[in-house]
Amino acid sequence: MPNDFNQTVIDEFRANAGRVGGIFEGARLLLLTTTGARSGAPRTTPVGYLPDGGERVLVIASAGGAPRHPAWYHNLVAEPRVTVESGVFTYEAEAVVLRGEERDRAFARAVESDPGWAEYQAKTTRVIPVVALREIPAGPPDIPAAKSVGDAVRLIHDGIRREFALVREELAVSGPGGLAAQLRVNCLTVCQGLRHHHEGEDAMMFPMLGKRRPELAPVLDRLRDEHLAIAALTARLSTLVDDADADPRTILPEVDRLLAELESHLAYEEEQLIPLLDG
Repeated sequence: MPNDFNQTVIDEFRANAGRVGGIFEGARLLLLTTTGARSGAPRTTPVGYLPDGGERVLVIASAGGAPRHPAWYHNLVAEPRVTVESGVFTYEAEAVVLRGEERDRAFARAVESDPGWAEYQAKTTRVIPVVALREIPAGPPDIPAAKSVGDAVRLIHDGIRREFALVREELAVSGPGGLAAQLRVNCLTVCQGLRHHHEGEDAMMFPMLGKRRPELAPVLDRLRDEHLAIAALTARLSTLVDDADADPRTILPEVDRLLAELESHLAYEEEQLIPLLDG
């Protein structure tokens, strides 16, 4: 894509915590910053991604089916350490080009979820690469858009809401006949991400707040109880999704139930805790 178009998307992405309109509206998008193979300068590109179980995400070097790999792919082959912006979090990652059967399975999942990937492959004689981006652990999460601790909580919550909304939309349009492999991965990934977020709150934020503000005990107890209830719902959803033959129409009511419980929980937490965190 032209550099001026890319920059417009980048600016909108950063200004709206990962939300963009136009052709990327409702898509899973990240910003990938590589080191120029020739220039050594940082190069940022918006790219679509596929969830891959929570430990990594996948990006596909399609270049719209062009005869040559995109520049960002050549850059990360030369220097695999990259920076990823998810809309909420920014982190360093190691880029690994998938090979052989692992690449083929990942690309088949992508095609199953969006036939456009197959159309790109049909346009070119090159084998379109699939690249895994695995986060390099580096301490507390980096949330550049957050103006305060409370704002960071709100941004994380909004990211969770957005991911669940995407999964729900994918389920709603998938129709009968069993779950696509990538849709199963998407469901399991978002459930895992929510579980990790709640475990982090239980282990760190809630004890800190409880120590500083003992009068918050009833609020924190309620939030912990809601974590347990939501964990039970996500466990049930994960069990249903594990069945490749499951009908999405039977799973959708479970997602709606989980979303209703989750929204009530997030709204209560924001109402009770964000003013204190920002105060």
